[in-house]
Amino acid sequence: MTLTWESTYAIALELRRQHPDVDLEGISLRQIYEWTLQLQEFEDDPSLCNDGILHAIFQDWFEETIHGK
Repeated sequence: MTLTWESTYAIALELRRQHPDVDLEGISLRQIYEWTLQLQEFEDDPSLCNDGILHAIFQDWFEETIHGK
């Protein structure tokens, strides 16, 4: 499966899987950006990212952490 910046929910699930013990209150948008670029399945232009996309990834990750257990 290929991930792009439009795949915010899938990215959030993969980041949650790879970083299960992360403190979401202390994570930065920069960290989400860097971890997303490191995902093996991620294949999009890094320059297309913006804060709105990173906030969406964070929100999806947060919601899955709170409600997805």
